[in-house]
Amino acid sequence: MGIHEITLLTIFAPLLGAIVTGLACRVWSNQAAHSMTIGGVAVGLMSALYLAHWTLIAHPGFSDNWTLYTWASYGSSHFDVGFLLDGLSAIMLVVVTFVSLLVHIYSIGYMEEDPGYPRFFAYMSLFTFAMLCLVLGNNFLVLFFGWEGVGLVSYLLIGFWFKKDSAAEGSLKAFLVNRVGDFGFLIGIALLLSYVGSLDYAEVFTKAPALANLTISVIPGVVWSLPTLICLMLFIGAMGKSAQVPLHVWLPESMEGPTPISALIHAATMVTAGVYMVARMSPLFELSDVALTTVMLIGSTGALMMGLVGIVQHDIKRVIAYSTMSQLGYMMAANGVSAYALGIFHLTTHAFFKALLFLAAGSVIMGMHHDQDLRHMGNLKKYMPWTYAVFLIGTLALVALPPFAGYFSKDAIIEAVFLSTLPGAKYAYVCLVLGAFVTSFYSFRALFLAFHGKERMSTHQRDSLHESPWVVRVPLLLLALPSVIIGAVLVEPMVYSHAGFLSHGEITVLPNHDVMTTLHHHFDGVWHLVEIAPQGPAFWATLLGLGFAWIAYIKAPALPNQLAASCKVCYQVLVQKFGFDWFYQEVIVKFADSTSQVLYKRLDMGLIDGGIVNGSGRMVAYVAGLMRRLQTGYLYHYALIMLLGLVAMVTWFMLRHYHIG
Repeated sequence: MGIHEITLLTIFAPLLGAIVTGLACRVWSNQAAHSMTIGGVAVGLMSALYLAHWTLIAHPGFSDNWTLYTWASYGSSHFDVGFLLDGLSAIMLVVVTFVSLLVHIYSIGYMEEDPGYPRFFAYMSLFTFAMLCLVLGNNFLVLFFGWEGVGLVSYLLIGFWFKKDSAAEGSLKAFLVNRVGDFGFLIGIALLLSYVGSLDYAEVFTKAPALANLTISVIPGVVWSLPTLICLMLFIGAMGKSAQVPLHVWLPESMEGPTPISALIHAATMVTAGVYMVARMSPLFELSDVALTTVMLIGSTGALMMGLVGIVQHDIKRVIAYSTMSQLGYMMAANGVSAYALGIFHLTTHAFFKALLFLAAGSVIMGMHHDQDLRHMGNLKKYMPWTYAVFLIGTLALVALPPFAGYFSKDAIIEAVFLSTLPGAKYAYVCLVLGAFVTSFYSFRALFLAFHGKERMSTHQRDSLHESPWVVRVPLLLLALPSVIIGAVLVEPMVYSHAGFLSHGEITVLPNHDVMTTLHHHFDGVWHLVEIAPQGPAFWATLLGLGFAWIAYIKAPALPNQLAASCKVCYQVLVQKFGFDWFYQEVIVKFADSTSQVLYKRLDMGLIDGGIVNGSGRMVAYVAGLMRRLQTGYLYHYALIMLLGLVAMVTWFMLRHYHIG
């Protein structure tokens, strides 16, 4: 098979598994369902590995941009279904298919007793297909198809247990918030189509420099730079998908879905779509310092704010969910300072250790009979040593202690932001360094509360605690290995090599934004990076967070409650998640609800139904009633009407003749 055929196999193998399993879910056994979908994703992974080897190693700089067919055409514009295989998409292919395959395997054990077992696997495989379309598309049409596809299937997956009110509400919230972001995304795409006349990446990027000096008046008298407006609209879409402040509120609610879905959405698929899109659109974002600064400031602010909220969470999955939002902030901050390679590198390392943490949390939840409250755990390392070991590895990678994977990507992002000359870069740098402390604190807090200290579970839970089965443990072990080594393995080819994976035109960086060249000068080998770790403030912030967590939850367990009581205002601000949910619910939702009620009662029911629809009916009935009275059936009545009509006609003719004369 050629490259085109293998590319199609990568995309459509998971789709085939999803369709067949979905159609046969009522008659197939659980084993047949997971065998079909796992087989499809496994084929996708094998194909992705081949494409990655071909693109990144065998033929560095290889790029294959081709059209499968034309979907529609309008005038001089045509809308194609086509695919782009290059270094950036090849990396994403491997990350998506690898994590998806392990989540599929893990789900055999986690979803074993669920009545919707085949449906669950069909949804997951369909979700994988949509994400693969998103990363492989060579134009905005295919990108948007995958973009909306992951949004739709995430609604089905988060609300998989649809009889559970919180799951149904969480899925609806995710769907609606993403629609807000997607509205901005569509405006950005429409502007590009209007000014460039094409949705194809190659054509858009070629013509992008011609847009640099163009302006547009959105509001009369207010002139915007066209590239700035386009990039900000595209970034609004990324804010929704990648849960950036203030469109982040859907992500914690996605925890209401089954744990494997949390791992799939948070690690390698939906939430990384926005990070990938901004990196792919680097030729556009490089034209606007305003857009880059916005990306950097929102990313760094979210990295700190969401980490702070994670400190007060008691649900083990929600702690990890807030860590996802924080880490997505680091990725966006990297994109904002034009260190796109670092953003993709952190996306890659994060995919492995975040999937590991979620699946390890799922193992804990299984052992605790689906109790997710950290306050009901304690000393689980005695009963679940394998789960403890992999959770510890994931935690060390998340907090970015060397030589674990997160260190190489996260610390480089902090240094890149420090080197940036964009307005607000110093503020962003402080946020990210403080974020390192916060990340360490809440991560070790969760570890200590779950696996150390006093046992707080019920007697029934304690008596039935045991390690998860091998079908659950194997994916954990396979994710633990890259969580340790993938950073050291990939840091040079992805970040510090002038002939690396992303140095062949996949991303564009203008000279005045190029912080990566300075980072290259500092690189003297992988182990040199480990040796100089203590020279950076993030390393000590991480150790400080570890120390505070150890004191607060091991040495002095009463301290957190005392601090919460003495700092009630700060504690309540964090418990209320900085008021975003309150604002949306009490202001936006209630305003929309009251407005819709007014429109419904006054406009719809009053004017349209009561006035136009029913009113026209009543008018017809009234006129018909009058006309009915004229139909008496008496001959002399009809003769009188005829006479009156004749008199009227004669009068009219006489008046007309008189007027003419």
